[in-house]
Amino acid sequence: MKAIRTFTVRPVLAEPLAPLDRLASNWRWSWSRATHALFASMDPVLWEEIGANPARMLGALGQSRLDELARDDEFVARVRDEDERLTAYLGGDRWFQRLEGDKPAHIAYFSPEFGVDGSLPQYSGGLGILAGDHLKSASDLGVPLTGVGLFYRAGYFRQSIGEDGWQRESYPLLDPYGLGLTLLRDRDGAPVEITLELSGDRRLHARIWVADIGRIPLLLLDSATPSNTDEMRRVTDRLYGGGGEHRLLQELLLGVGGVRAVRAFSDLTGRPSPDVFHTNEGHAGFQGLERMSELIMHDGLDFDEALAQVRAGTVFTTHTPVPAGIDRFSRELIANVLTSGLFQGLDAGRAIALGLETWDGGDQGVFNMAVLGLHLGQHANGVSVLHGEVSRGMFGMLWPGVDSDEVPITSITNGVHAPTWVHPALKAVSERAWGDAHTDTHDWTDRASVTDAELWGVRQQMKGGLVAEARRRVAASHGNGHTPSWVEDLLDPEVLTIGFARRVPTYKRLTLMLRDPERLTRLLTDPERPVQIVIGGKSHPADDSGKILIQQLVRFSRDPKVRGRIVFLPDYDITLAKDLYPGCDVWLNNPLRPLEACGTSGMKAALNGALNLSILDGWWDEWYDGQNGWAIPTADTAANDEERDDVEAAALYDLIEHQLVPKFYEREGGIPTAWLGMVRHTMTELGKKATSDRMVQDYVQRLYVPAAAHDVALRADGFAQARQVAAFVVRVRSAWGRISIASVDSSGIPAQAQAGDVLEVRADVRLDGLSPDDVAVELLYGRTDQDDALASQHSVHRLSPADGVDGVRTFTGTLPLTVTGTFGYTVRVRPTHPQLVSPVELGLVTYAS
Repeated sequence: MKAIRTFTVRPVLAEPLAPLDRLASNWRWSWSRATHALFASMDPVLWEEIGANPARMLGALGQSRLDELARDDEFVARVRDEDERLTAYLGGDRWFQRLEGDKPAHIAYFSPEFGVDGSLPQYSGGLGILAGDHLKSASDLGVPLTGVGLFYRAGYFRQSIGEDGWQRESYPLLDPYGLGLTLLRDRDGAPVEITLELSGDRRLHARIWVADIGRIPLLLLDSATPSNTDEMRRVTDRLYGGGGEHRLLQELLLGVGGVRAVRAFSDLTGRPSPDVFHTNEGHAGFQGLERMSELIMHDGLDFDEALAQVRAGTVFTTHTPVPAGIDRFSRELIANVLTSGLFQGLDAGRAIALGLETWDGGDQGVFNMAVLGLHLGQHANGVSVLHGEVSRGMFGMLWPGVDSDEVPITSITNGVHAPTWVHPALKAVSERAWGDAHTDTHDWTDRASVTDAELWGVRQQMKGGLVAEARRRVAASHGNGHTPSWVEDLLDPEVLTIGFARRVPTYKRLTLMLRDPERLTRLLTDPERPVQIVIGGKSHPADDSGKILIQQLVRFSRDPKVRGRIVFLPDYDITLAKDLYPGCDVWLNNPLRPLEACGTSGMKAALNGALNLSILDGWWDEWYDGQNGWAIPTADTAANDEERDDVEAAALYDLIEHQLVPKFYEREGGIPTAWLGMVRHTMTELGKKATSDRMVQDYVQRLYVPAAAHDVALRADGFAQARQVAAFVVRVRSAWGRISIASVDSSGIPAQAQAGDVLEVRADVRLDGLSPDDVAVELLYGRTDQDDALASQHSVHRLSPADGVDGVRTFTGTLPLTVTGTFGYTVRVRPTHPQLVSPVELGLVTYAS
């Protein structure tokens, strides 16, 4: 019979083992090799059975075994050493503390999912893994950040594959106490609870679980509290488990409840109030409206002033290059929320307008969460250079009249947390060679530090681990105690191994490799130089198109002709990934370009010595250098999707057959030295930049520091600058329709211009109520193309104000000509203010005609 409730009974720890509680409740164990090994050593078999989680281990081990360990002097000494290491890690200065200049006091980082460890399934894919790595690197660097998310009682689903190859989902319930989470309590010991007032006299309550991620607290809001109705308890039942209002309630709880949770946590712990709010995708966009409501009700600001203040301290990161990946709600549904009293003092009509698709071709009946995020975040970025470019094109309509390359969305390329993702065996080699240093200091090209034999040996060891895990999972998937004999020979550590694992939306093209099944079969079964492919991935429970792709792949893999050379491993998650990435020789990625925002799985593989085989998309587009893998050519000129897939699949097969296979199987003394040369180059060069340490440092220096400075500046002297900025924006917006460039004259250039000539420009601008200090009049110049358009890399020279009459002001400037060849210029006028981040932030630009 099935229990109606489950919970964890914690043991009583003897005094010598008391530090185990602290070690188990701080998730630094998930990337500390020594702490991980400490808990595993208590009972290695049980450790694997309970999912390699210290809190579960303490509950499952049994009192007698713990009492036995308390009498083991060697084990007690290890516990004491680990506790001292954790204490040292949690205190003292790190990179952030040594950073010169003004810095943020506290950053609140919002994400709908966090991938910290496989035993905490609060993630579905790359967005969550990225968020977990962001917290871990923030901890390692000493960044004062607090994570804010939701606690999903069933997490994301567990995947199994039926006899028909169809994905099936199950949702085991999670016990937060058994996972090592702590309930946030007030000073009297009562659980802290936040409340959201909703339409129809409904209330949504949530308690707050705290997960310590090293130095970083992660606040997870949980609606499964006795204060809620049954309907409201289900709000945080599962990750991405519902649509419509259910999804909206999750996002309201994340955004609005998240702000309130941070306020409560800061008050109880003495942390300063956050001066930077970072939203990881649009799901948490309502946090900006909640902060505006606070400023209106508590500080007396009006709507425009509150908007200016909130924008100043907000960072918005967009992760999707696919419009279908953005959360959109009906205008009526949002109107219900905004008129319910949840956002006190907020003008509902103006608040709704912040998320509406008001541009030509948009749906004005739809509230778009990415649009809300961009309107509320003065600092915005994509997650790779190419994705930044795609995002500027995708959202350029929010800045009408602004060239795509000037749209104020920058990019910070993602990275991965090396201590989490580098295999322990490879860590041991690097620590022997270079000490406990970061990957960006390792020179794997130095064969004196690590010989080819040692590197090849550890790579083979990691592949052997993957083969063993694959056989175990496939055997377990049969579930009837009768494992087929062919499973014993599944995969071969000596064979070139290609890995492919990710979420399975159609644009990632899981089945591109099946485009020519006969050719793929020949590659897999070549008697002299075979190839094998290991695949994992989950399709969203509601995405039947993705499930069909998985079914096609599974059915192909079960064909006796290829069985054992291509395998689909069910329930892809962090735990499987830690075996999969290190165990592959090559990591395959073949999305539709440019629909991959970043694609960090290839980075994790690269840090473990795998070479990438990928479409030039995401991070690979900027970091592929010809020595760290292979680029699959993109069929940009294909007439249709079918032709493009045919061409790109053929290129994929050609690369495998004619480049990967020969290089891998070419040996000197049994070692593929040329292949290892590429491996060494990859680990050295990508080790310098494909890390979340580099990524978080970029966020701090390029976005967090400026955002904190803007927040402080606008907040000073009773929000004097916030009021001034708001008044400026209102003034220029109301006047801009009447601004025009009356005339542009130039002189100083003879009939045949030469380098060194001086161009003199005079522009007469009708300001109609604005002052010369409110605008910048600029000369844009540079090379031109055959259509007389300025190149995207043009230069800008600001003209100086001179006299004027009848509301027309003259602006002048001189420009020595240094560019040879075709040359052109134009003049534009735009608003300017010291607190604007981008020259075209307001989307108000007038060009000379």
